[in-house]
Amino acid sequence: MISHILKVIEQMAEGGRLSREFEEFLIHGVSIDSRTVKPGNLFIPILRELDGHDYVKEAISKGAVASFWQNDHPDPPIHLPLIFVDDSLKSLQKLAKEYRKELLVKVIGVTGSNGKTTTKEMLHSVLETKFRVYKTEGNLNSQVGVPLTILGINSDAEVAIIEMGMSERGHINQLSKIAEPDIAIITMIGVSHLSSLGSREEIATAKLEILNGLKNGGCLVYNGDEPLLTTIICNIQKNTSIETISFGQKHFNDIKSENAVTNSDGSKFFAANNEFHLPLLGAHNINNALATIATALKLGLSSKEINKGFRNLELPEMRMEKIDSPLGYTVINDAWNASPDSVSAAIKTFQELTGYRRKHLVIGDMLELGDHEEEFHRVIGRSLDPHEINYIYTFGKLSSLIALEATKKYPIGAVKTYMDKIELARALKSMIKKNDVILLKASRGIRIDSILPILMR
Repeated sequence: MISHILKVIEQMAEGGRLSREFEEFLIHGVSIDSRTVKPGNLFIPILRELDGHDYVKEAISKGAVASFWQNDHPDPPIHLPLIFVDDSLKSLQKLAKEYRKELLVKVIGVTGSNGKTTTKEMLHSVLETKFRVYKTEGNLNSQVGVPLTILGINSDAEVAIIEMGMSERGHINQLSKIAEPDIAIITMIGVSHLSSLGSREEIATAKLEILNGLKNGGCLVYNGDEPLLTTIICNIQKNTSIETISFGQKHFNDIKSENAVTNSDGSKFFAANNEFHLPLLGAHNINNALATIATALKLGLSSKEINKGFRNLELPEMRMEKIDSPLGYTVINDAWNASPDSVSAAIKTFQELTGYRRKHLVIGDMLELGDHEEEFHRVIGRSLDPHEINYIYTFGKLSSLIALEATKKYPIGAVKTYMDKIELARALKSMIKKNDVILLKASRGIRIDSILPILMR
């Protein structure tokens, strides 16, 4: 992002004023982290666990050309080039919104309870076979992350894929209005965030806020297997000009999969009269692929280009990531996050794996599930089959309920509960044999993947 400093003050920084006279110069990018600030950046002090204002001096000493400073913060270092604003976060968002208007790029917004990042990565791999593509890096999908992502888009980018996350109502609305997507994707509606939103109906309504920033004549690509979405979208279609494309497994969807075959190397299926090969574990990833196919076809790609993108796909760590131990066993690390939907999908995939001697499931607590969190864990425990998964290791208070239900079906000693990850790792390590396979699954806050160094030793 490159913009004149006066333009930033007059058009983008709310209530902006200067600490002192500036010579006119250019801003090259923005930063919220003094450790990674680059020369020419505008530093934006965000108030989170740490107060970014404490790092303004450091940022400018490392080459930042100016910094925001909230009016309610005392003792501003007025000898430094400061832009005074009422709210740093809102000013960052306004800055991104203004920059978005300058771009000719086609924006794809991606939201949903699960599958956002996987779909984003699929889209990036597929679309870059034809376009210059920019995407959200890592998990920058928040009220801070999305503006930073937009401000990082090069002016020559043809397509930008923006992942949008939320924790409460209004978040997707805000992000969509900043990003102004040309195409909006809703991957699915699950039960994540029940603790803050209360019901799946409210979650669906919150995800559909992505339509609030969708450009006139834009396109919504959505999971047509979800009744909560189809009901609301049918009503929306009567009053808007948006195009809709549904995807899913059911016959009435615009893009649906047929004759799907899955194995340890991925999936093969037919959709839109073409055969596709997806090199990812798990039948649940076919829906993410269908969302990608629908979007790619909308943008004019051929099935050949889509399959090429799938072949080149590389997902971030901790998403059904296969890790082979030098001792002859395999770990599948799916510990980026967990909800009842994603856990059920991961377990189903794990059960369907063939060619392994024994299967060990390591499962930790699922977080942010509200008043019904205990029952969600019990349901997972009831679903486990001793004929498909040989050993269960749970970590955490809630996951002990998974163990409690599983012990009703499993042999004595096959289900174990731990409150210490080191003890769990050592017990598991003592049990693993050559050609065994282990699945790690838990919410990100549990960090169950921290046992990997012990397992890989």
